[in-house]
Amino acid sequence: MATIYEVAALAGVSPATVSRVFNGLTVSEEKQRLVRDAAARLAFTPNKTARRLRKQSSEIIALLIPDIENPFYTALARGVEDRAQESGFSVVLCNTDDNPGKELRYLQIAASEQMAGVILSPASDEVDLGAIVSLGRPVVAVDRTTPYPVDAVKIDNRAAGIAATAALFDAGYRRIACIAGPAGIEMTEDRFLGWRQVVAARGTGTHEGYLQHANFRVEGGHAAMKALLALDTPPDAVVTTNNLMAIGALQAIAEAGIPPETFGLAAVGELPFMVLAPATVVQVRLPARYLGRTAATMLLDRIGGDTQPLRTVVLRAEVSPPVPPGKGLAL
Repeated sequence: MATIYEVAALAGVSPATVSRVFNGLTVSEEKQRLVRDAAARLAFTPNKTARRLRKQSSEIIALLIPDIENPFYTALARGVEDRAQESGFSVVLCNTDDNPGKELRYLQIAASEQMAGVILSPASDEVDLGAIVSLGRPVVAVDRTTPYPVDAVKIDNRAAGIAATAALFDAGYRRIACIAGPAGIEMTEDRFLGWRQVVAARGTGTHEGYLQHANFRVEGGHAAMKALLALDTPPDAVVTTNNLMAIGALQAIAEAGIPPETFGLAAVGELPFMVLAPATVVQVRLPARYLGRTAATMLLDRIGGDTQPLRTVVLRAEVSPPVPPGKGLAL
């Protein structure tokens, strides 16, 4: 069986470079090609069992997300897996349902199974990373942050809320409400603060009841939209701070028999493909797949020994064209 030293000699690089290639660390494309070509010619296979014993960890990454049914997290997970596979790592997907108890159990499993690291979108601001951090395992928070000193990748959520609200004002709507996620989550608060900032600057003031908190799911958006429509002065448009709540809001609007051309909706996040005529809704498109890929790259760098200061990467969203009055929702 070929050794790492034979691969290095054939490739014309050092054994350390061979090790970096097979551990998924940063190496020039030319050196990667030389090493992989040499390994293929020599039928070299890295000894993963020995590597695990040396590192006291597996080549498995835990990915904890709150809702696998949400297309945003599906795309995020795909980005994580794509990058992990490139470096020879596997991903275990854990669905927490935004339940801190489930989340803690998965984190304990990741620690006990000696997983190499964790990427998570925390279920709450009180996430307990003690078990995994005490083992020295790297953690990257994605989409939401944690009180622990760990790397993070997130969206510029306040800018996303501003963009969604401004698009509706630009389209001619004036009484713009907001359906936000649960209170106390940083991402939720940043997005509705963006809404509030634009309403304060361009609107006629915030009407009582125009901010509704709900869970992040379809039924939450549906209930919140019904509450908004029942107000004495109902809104003529609404911003939802995620995509699934937007679907619930659309359902409530249709059930109320409101003419689609009289009501505007802007969603932070892309609507699933099964929603009819999504082009008629303002969508703030979130780079979910790139978000996941970036998080995985940061985690793999830490696994490989990166000792740079902690980083928080902030990504920008993209807004679809606004909808003028008279060309509103088509259900």
